[in-house]
Amino acid sequence: MRNIGENVVRIEAEALSALADRIAGPMAAAFQEAVQLMFSCAGRVVVTGMGKSGLIARKIAATLSSTGTPALYLHPVEALHGDLGMVVRGDVVLALSASGETEEILALLATIKRLRVPLIAMTGDEVGGVARAPSPANAGSTKGLSGARTSAGKSPAHRAELRANAESKSAGEGVRSTRTSTLASAADVALDCSIAEEACSLGLAPTASTTTMLALGDALAVTLSEKRGFKEEDFANLHPGGKLGKRLARVESLMHSGDALPRVEPDTKMPDVIYEMSRKKLGVTAVVKNQKLVGIISDGDLRRLLEKRGKDVLDLTAVEAMTTNPRTIGGGEFAATALALMEEKKITSLMVVNAKGKLEGIVHLHDLWSTELV
Repeated sequence: MRNIGENVVRIEAEALSALADRIAGPMAAAFQEAVQLMFSCAGRVVVTGMGKSGLIARKIAATLSSTGTPALYLHPVEALHGDLGMVVRGDVVLALSASGETEEILALLATIKRLRVPLIAMTGDEVGGVARAPSPANAGSTKGLSGARTSAGKSPAHRAELRANAESKSAGEGVRSTRTSTLASAADVALDCSIAEEACSLGLAPTASTTTMLALGDALAVTLSEKRGFKEEDFANLHPGGKLGKRLARVESLMHSGDALPRVEPDTKMPDVIYEMSRKKLGVTAVVKNQKLVGIISDGDLRRLLEKRGKDVLDLTAVEAMTTNPRTIGGGEFAATALALMEEKKITSLMVVNAKGKLEGIVHLHDLWSTELV
């Protein structure tokens, strides 16, 4: 029994290896055509599927949306009761069905064709090349199991019989079609998700087939994101929440600006400088002339001046006490970049300026705590 889990993974890995071979070989043209259809889509990619294929369809839609391709999941049953209004001209439909004969999916074909919406199908039809042989893990004996038993714990004869029964139930989630299915025949692009066998010991539960569909969906999504030139900053803009969003937060979303930004003019007397620093509670103030940053005064600067000049410090102006050419950062930079700069220079705050040197805000080390970077 202890080897069954291992062999399930090996069967699914073999299915993925076969899929990769098809994408690199006989299915290459169909794969690229599917990518181009989705890339040039003026609307959204509408992903649909029923049962386990529907769960995979939801994940594919989510992955597409988060990597720069607008997408949504359409439940085929709900579609038949009004949700078909979600599909409009300019969209592309991506339909998943292991058998290619799922009734709820086929019932949508007339509307899809009427709207002249391109249809991409993922089915178990061997439309992308020659089928792969069963996994080697299924061919030999498995250590720890009695007799000549296969990877999922059944005899070869029993497994063959179960696979034959599964194929005869092609209206469900079968392993593969022995003929071109209705869905694949109707599609503008048919993608081959066929497998040698399911990893289920009965050969019935969708396992290797759903893994293959999921991987093919990821392959489409990532290829599209590369084709669109999707960058890290684009990903950050689509993931503002959660730990990932915090890690990819921008300086402009964390900085203090407006009235919360401590600032003084170059001719401001030191008592007023100290008051501004105390009032804004950031331990530093910017020295600004004509809205441009010309220097900063920090708590450390004040301590060093007091040690050197004593009470005469109060007679100075901001321009006489400031540190010129302070470290700055742009508002569009990542919070992680700000933290790295603070650590490198051993400072606790950075002035935020635009390309022309205009002061926009200040980001403090404490502001980065909320991003879980510190």
